[in-house]
Amino acid sequence: MSGWTGMVPMEGFEAPGVESFDFPPLFPGVPGLEWFNRYMLQALVAFGLVAVFWLVMARKNAMVPSKGQFVGEAAYSFIRNTLGRDMIGHDFRKYLPLLIALFSFILVNNLWGVFPLTLLPTASHVGWAYGLTALVWVLYNAIGIRKFGFGGYLRHATVPPGVPTWMYPLIIPLEFLSNILVRPLTLSLRLFANMFAGHLLVLVFVLGGEYLLLESEPIVNKVAGVFSLIFSMAIFGLEIFVQILQAYIFTVLTAQYISSATAEEH
Repeated sequence: MSGWTGMVPMEGFEAPGVESFDFPPLFPGVPGLEWFNRYMLQALVAFGLVAVFWLVMARKNAMVPSKGQFVGEAAYSFIRNTLGRDMIGHDFRKYLPLLIALFSFILVNNLWGVFPLTLLPTASHVGWAYGLTALVWVLYNAIGIRKFGFGGYLRHATVPPGVPTWMYPLIIPLEFLSNILVRPLTLSLRLFANMFAGHLLVLVFVLGGEYLLLESEPIVNKVAGVFSLIFSMAIFGLEIFVQILQAYIFTVLTAQYISSATAEEH
């Protein structure tokens, strides 16, 4: 496979693509563990790290907080006030554990994409984005059904207040499509697309720069390789920002969906 850098051909370089995200099972040939791959290992480690972090933070209640306690309290206050109280309202406390767990879990799994030993965000596999979104979809709809009943929730989700009856045939399908079907699709694809595209961009610049610098002979290619590797550092910085932002957006939208499912007026 050949590529080009300027006017100098690059022979033998295989550009990263979708196949770069395919990983074999960690225990090949072991019956029942075909599903246990690198993504699953990262998710399990992330679960453990999040659980340990919040358990440790919950035990530290000194009047004069240490640096670690300050970090934990700042993270808790941010999620409590910004993602819970401001989005859901007075009834936010019962949903706060969900929001804390969701934000923390997604954040750690996203940051695997810049951690030197992994360099792979878990949500760059679409199955993880679908799984998280399916959980959120079930939860906010179940919360709405519990409050209003099944029929009442469907009416709550599909019939905006003040809409004339003659517009129901037009409004109800649109609202059902928007609130019940499109929400989980956009929620999952937003997280997956950002993690996938960001990691693919990193691979292009890092692997391409390494090949140009170490494997290619023309001096112009080596210079381009150096610039490619330097620029990849800027991409890593951008990736950290995007990874934090996507964890925040996913949790904000979850809180918004819970709020809309429980609001007295749609």
